[in-house]
Amino acid sequence: MLVQAILKSKATEGVMTVAPDVTVSDASKILAEKRIGTVVVSEDGGKSAAGILSERDIVRELAASGSGCLSKPVSAYMTSDLVTATRQDSVQDVLSRMTEGRFRHMPIVEDGKLIGIVTLGDVVKAQLSELAMEKEALETMIMGH
Repeated sequence: MLVQAILKSKATEGVMTVAPDVTVSDASKILAEKRIGTVVVSEDGGKSAAGILSERDIVRELAASGSGCLSKPVSAYMTSDLVTATRQDSVQDVLSRMTEGRFRHMPIVEDGKLIGIVTLGDVVKAQLSELAMEKEALETMIMGH
């Protein structure tokens, strides 16, 4: 299965982005309101990805430096060395990279443009769906139907 299948199955299209100068406090409000775990930081309104800021990034910085980090820009705490995928990457490859990198969100980029984001939950759901289809096919073959 390819990432493209996940993007087609997602209920919402697009990616929640913020500008690099948005405060961590404002980004936190967006995460809470949208019930999402990450925002992509984009300098051009969502066409490209400069970085990513997750709930974990915010919690770690709160623990390290206190609430003063909430007034700082997201660019100060975002992960700028992004690991990305394309529509044509396999779900298994994406799962492996997420597991090895210990992160839960992967921007999907093609030709330098941000086209979507997949979560660890999206990937696991796709894997489970594929396994269920394989199981059903094998049971049908065994039963001779």
